[in-house]
Amino acid sequence: QYMSGFGNEHCLKSFTAGSSFSLLQNNPQVCPYGLYAEQLSGSAFTCPRATNRRSWLYRILPSVCHKPFQPLHEGHLTHHWDEVEPDPNQLRWKPFEIPKASQNKLDFVSGLHTLCGAGEPRGRNGIAIHIFVCNTSMLDRCLYNSDGDFLIVPQQGKLLITTEFGKMLVEPNEICVIQQGMRFSVEVFGETRGYILEVYGAHFELPDLGPIGANGLANPRDFLVPVAWYEDRKIPGGYTVISKYQGKLFAAQQDFSPFNVVAWHGNYTPYKYHLENFMVINSVAFDHADPSIFTVLTAKSTRPGVAIADFVIFPPRWGVANNTFRPPYYHRNCMSEFMGLIKGHYEAKEEGFQPGGASLHSMMTPHGPDADCFEKASKAKLEPERVAEGTMAFMFESSLSMAVTEWGLKTSNRLDKNYYKCWEPLKSHFNPNSDTKSTK
Repeated sequence: QYMSGFGNEHCLKSFTAGSSFSLLQNNPQVCPYGLYAEQLSGSAFTCPRATNRRSWLYRILPSVCHKPFQPLHEGHLTHHWDEVEPDPNQLRWKPFEIPKASQNKLDFVSGLHTLCGAGEPRGRNGIAIHIFVCNTSMLDRCLYNSDGDFLIVPQQGKLLITTEFGKMLVEPNEICVIQQGMRFSVEVFGETRGYILEVYGAHFELPDLGPIGANGLANPRDFLVPVAWYEDRKIPGGYTVISKYQGKLFAAQQDFSPFNVVAWHGNYTPYKYHLENFMVINSVAFDHADPSIFTVLTAKSTRPGVAIADFVIFPPRWGVANNTFRPPYYHRNCMSEFMGLIKGHYEAKEEGFQPGGASLHSMMTPHGPDADCFEKASKAKLEPERVAEGTMAFMFESSLSMAVTEWGLKTSNRLDKNYYKCWEPLKSHFNPNSDTKSTK
């Protein structure tokens, strides 16, 4: 069950807490039912009210009751961006392989693989892009990210995510955001794969709409927040709390479930969103609007109009532009563009770019439609048509210049070394004596 609204102030109690549970203050001398009050701050105390984020949690035992943290093997999780030499080429990956549980059991944490990123979590400025592949649920262990926020994009298999605030079921074509410091555990139902955008030092927010007006793109009402849920469960064998801290993993033991929050109130919460609810805006005359009109969420930098990271989607829509090359244009960008495919076929590259795979076009690296797409779109009869029907591609776009990890370039063995060949058949059509004119 969920409450709706982006960044709303919610006040929720578990249905089993009883009708007498009420609070007239944040931190009473004695909390109802003998609970402990604990504040989770997602912003500095003195942030402006519009950006101030915090929630109060009322729990059976406070989070501080655990043994000391000890280092935990990180596997392929990293924030070291100098493992290999920079590579400015167009990069594309085949679908990332999910091992069979009988061969190698991986849960959400052990299945994290860092593909690329930039910046540094200690300086609170940067991003990382991870691939997760898993085949088993997290049992008596949870994760929280001290470094930043996780935007999770499942591509294959659904995720049942238990958080301190309640439970969320997140399926392909949905996303969720687990913000900094929130403890969560992931249950899966078979072979599961997806993408994660991690942002250090900023929270995701809805993009400004400008002259679009009051409505459009991702509407606040369509974001869902879990209702309170708790378990009062002792774990004699120990419960493992994992912290991602300064790019490394640490584990601490405690003898009770961390999902013991009976009630909470505040505006700092996990949330999910279904991509089909996005209200698409597109050109209805000629030429392209820039892909920024497909932005679902943005993490702003300190420079106006420049994002540390944007989450952009390319959903099903109508294409009606006259005398226009309708697929994405050829482009060199001052931003880094990472793309993934949840389902279907991406219009600019119907072959090669597959669900569960990815591509990275780095700063100023040229990219655009492949030769087949160009020839077909240049000769197509321009009529109103559905674009990307049955497809959902997305982009993590960043103002940072991202480095690719050794796992991404070598160890994963999924890099498509023939990607550049999709542009080789492009040929010159230049004819100085042609009388073809561009008209609207």
